[in-house]
This record gives sequence, structure tokens and C-alpha cells, in this order.
Amino acid sequence: MNKKWECYEVDNKKVKELVDQYGINELLARILVNKNITNKNDMSIFMNPTRKDFHDPFLMPDMEIAINRLLKAIENNQKIIIYGDYDADGITSTTVLKLFLEERGMDVSTYIPNRLNEGYGLNKGAIKKIYDDGFRLMVTVDCGISGIEEVEYANSLGIEMIITDHHEPAESLPNAIAVVDAKRKDNEYPFNQLAGVGVVFKVIQALSMRLGLDEKEYLKYLDIVCIGTISDIVPLVDENRVIAKLGLKLVAQTRNIGLRALIEIIGFKNIDSSSVSFGIAPRINACGRMGNEKLALDLFLCKDKDEVTKLAVKLNEYNIERQSIEKQMYDEAAEIIDENEKDKACIIVGKEGWHHGIIGIVSSKITEMYFKPSILICFEGNEGKGSGRSIPGFDLHEALMNCKQYLKKFGGHAMAVGVTVDKSEFGKFKSELEEYAKSCNVDKIVPIINVDSELSLKDINVEAVKSLSLLEPYGEANKMPLFLFRNLKINSIRSLSEGKHLKLSLKDENFMVDAIGFNMGELSEKYLLDDKVDVVGNLDINSYGGNETVQIVLKDIRKSY
Repeated sequence: MNKKWECYEVDNKKVKELVDQYGINELLARILVNKNITNKNDMSIFMNPTRKDFHDPFLMPDMEIAINRLLKAIENNQKIIIYGDYDADGITSTTVLKLFLEERGMDVSTYIPNRLNEGYGLNKGAIKKIYDDGFRLMVTVDCGISGIEEVEYANSLGIEMIITDHHEPAESLPNAIAVVDAKRKDNEYPFNQLAGVGVVFKVIQALSMRLGLDEKEYLKYLDIVCIGTISDIVPLVDENRVIAKLGLKLVAQTRNIGLRALIEIIGFKNIDSSSVSFGIAPRINACGRMGNEKLALDLFLCKDKDEVTKLAVKLNEYNIERQSIEKQMYDEAAEIIDENEKDKACIIVGKEGWHHGIIGIVSSKITEMYFKPSILICFEGNEGKGSGRSIPGFDLHEALMNCKQYLKKFGGHAMAVGVTVDKSEFGKFKSELEEYAKSCNVDKIVPIINVDSELSLKDINVEAVKSLSLLEPYGEANKMPLFLFRNLKINSIRSLSEGKHLKLSLKDENFMVDAIGFNMGELSEKYLLDDKVDVVGNLDINSYGGNETVQIVLKDIRKSY
């Protein structure tokens, strides 16, 4: 598929100023200028944040009210229940608040809804059970902002509610005693992109300040807060970057024996944002997807060294099972698509027996593979539940609004949705949505690769590439830099791993560089020795055989013109 490469307009004057003023190399200076980080204070916060860079938690809406109520609960030894979510953000949020409050002497219980039976957020059945178990004070984490009816129900039972959340509120807020969410319209907090666990971190920071505790009493949880923040794919800028940068240092030496056991069983050598995103987060999320949401929470709360090893093994097993089901579903969906759907503007397929805890991941992979919006439905009897993912430039939620008459319910946003549809209405829904996508000229949307800078091979060396590590941790809104190299001659080319990957040696005048293209092995037949190519990719250090050399990790390649 042809992709459009868009390169930043580099301000060479500012780049030179940074190089001259701060003694950094030109490669790093180019990226900082692109990010508009050009003064000493901004550079310091971005590359070397400290605990002094956290904002005042009491600027957050209703924080004062929430803290006063929690202080009253601590003083009166009132038992409390935390209502969380089954994903990595919700599990880490629940962990942090429970551990902190228990250290203050409180009797704290937790409730995590079952993804397959209860779904996301507050539900009246759970609230009734919580009431019957004798709880009269509940704190939500990573959920609750949309639970207007459920909070009213809790109020009618005499349960006081404190909502802590990071999702978008509706026009009206739940009638809780406090609603701590920086996305409220009346928010004055300087950063509104915290994950759910980030909001919980601000709560324990505020409690620590009011209780006169040492900073370490809340900072020590940054390892768990960091895991939830990176897992939830929130923008790693501002306070999220401080959490991630400081937190990753703690993850590497974590005192949470559950987290340590999980890291050991995965076998990580280096702890960075990729380790969290592709190693830790999937294993936590696999528990919720497979309907055993409490397992990950038990791991983080466990104090028994033998037990945590068993729990970490179980998390790993759930992830392997999830991967197996995901692969089977993907293969089945791809077969249906290749037979009947690949020419459609929007891919909508359904099948009996698919696992609706995993279907969102598969939809995401289908959209990535075909670069088309996709909705996958799993049918159980006469009802279908599904998830959809979109591409930049097509609002999938708006598309569903256009054919909502065929849906029982739906929700989400421009890039990701969830739907419930009667089997009898599926055909009409599918046709209507396909026509709508066609009318929006989805097939004309071209994937864009945003390139940070165009370089020549003489611009790069091991020392300069190593300096880019100051930009880590990478994540949403702080992607690993991409570079463009033009008119390179192919000096050698072959496929690796039984044709799966592409290995190249590229030359520009007297300079040579190796390049690797993961899952690009089929291109070894398309290009020949001495072909001239343009490539886009990340820069990496290859330490094979004890020698350090620069290599390009390819994202795209095309013939030079």
C-alpha cells in the first residue's frame, strides 16, 4: 500500500541555537525543535523531570471535597470499597489506592466488574451487592463519570460516592459527593490527560499533603502508576511524562513483589516503555479479557513470595491463551474478508463463537492490515456484540450515528467503538454503514507517515543515536523519531526467518548502514542489488557480537525517482 511521507519543516536556525547554547548534537536538537522544546526550562523538564514538576493536586475539581471525606473516613475507621475496572489502568488504580489507604489504617475492599458478564463501569447489581455487604462509602477509579443512574441508585441506598475518573463527562455530572476528573468543563487543573491511575496518584498526593506525610509515602507508588499510565496509551507529555520517566526507574527496582515476579517471568533485561506496552500490559489485560479480572489485582496486592510466582505464571498462561484465540479469530476474519469484503469501503464481519473480550484487538489488527475501518461482531444466539476501529480521517462514531436505527446500543469515539446489534438487523446495519463509508470516500484516504527529519548517512553515528535515549520514554504524543534517507544504493538484500523479515545493507557515497524491516520479507523479491531507494525508519544501535553499529529499523521503503 502506498503511504504518504510528510516531513517536518526543520527550523535550522533554532537547531543551531540549541547546539551552540546547550552543547547537544544536531540530531537531538532537530527533534527538540520539532517538539517546540527550545528553552532551558522546557528541556530540563522534558529530559530530566523531578518530583518538583508535579502540579498542585488541589487544583483538580472536587479534590478538596474528596480529601475531606476520605480524612473523615480515616478518622472514624470507616470501611471503604474501591470500584475499579478490569484493564491495566483500572487494576493499577485500584492497587495504588488500596495499598495507600491500608497503610493509613483503613479497612479497604475492592470490586472489579467482570468484563464478559457485567461490562465496563458501574452497574446496579454490583452496587446492590456492595450495599448488602455493608459498605456505605465507595470510591470509583478509572470509571464512574458516566454512571449517572447508577450513582442515583447508590444514593437511594445510602451509599456515599466519590468518583475519580479521567474519561469525558456527559452534559451532566453524577450526583456524587465529589467528582474528581480534570476533563470537567469547570476544570482549572493545568493538565487534563492523566490516566485513571494518574488521577488516583493525585488523590494520594493530596492526602499525603493534608496528613503531613513525607513525599516518599506517595512517590513510592510511581512504579505501579507508571505501569497504568503507559498501558492506557495516554499522551506521554507534561505530568504523564514525569510519571513515566520517574516511574520506569522504580519499575526496574520495584519493591512490589508481584510486579517483580511478572517482570522475571517475562524475562526482561531492560525496562522501558516498550517493556510495559508489549510485555506487562498485555498480561494484565489478558486477565480481564478472559474473564478473570481479579487475578492481576491479586498479583499486585500479594505479599507471599511463593504465591506471587504462581500468580505471575497464571497471568502468563492467560496471555498465551489470549494470543491463541486472537490468532484464530484473526485468521478466520481475514479469510472471510479476502473472500468477500476486501473491496468494501468499510469491513464489517460477524461470526458465531468469537470471543467478545478479544474482538477489539482483532479489529485493531484488521484495520491496520487493510487500512480500512472495521467492525467485528461475535454472535451469541440472536444478539451480536462487537468492537470497531477506524483510520485517521474517518469518524466511526459519527458513522454509527448515521445507522443507529439498526443498533440496540453503541458507544465510543471517532477511532474506537463498541456495538450491540440484533442478528436480524445485522445485514441492514452492514449495508448502511458500508454505503456511508463509501460516500465518505474512505478508499481515497492515504496512510500518512510523519517524518521528523531528513538525514544523510554522514549525519548519523553511534554517539548521536544513543543521545536520542534522552527522548524516552516513547509513547502516545511522543513517538520514537522517524528519519528519511534518500537515494541510497542497495549493497546487499536478503530475507530472514524463513522469509518473514527483510535485511539490507545500504550505501551513500562512502557511508554504509544496515537496515532491518520486520514483517517486510516479501520485499526481498521486489528490489535488486544496486537499486536506489528512499527509506523511512527509526535509528537503533545493533550490539551484535560486541560491536556497536547504527542500524535503520524500516517503516517504509520505495524506489528513488
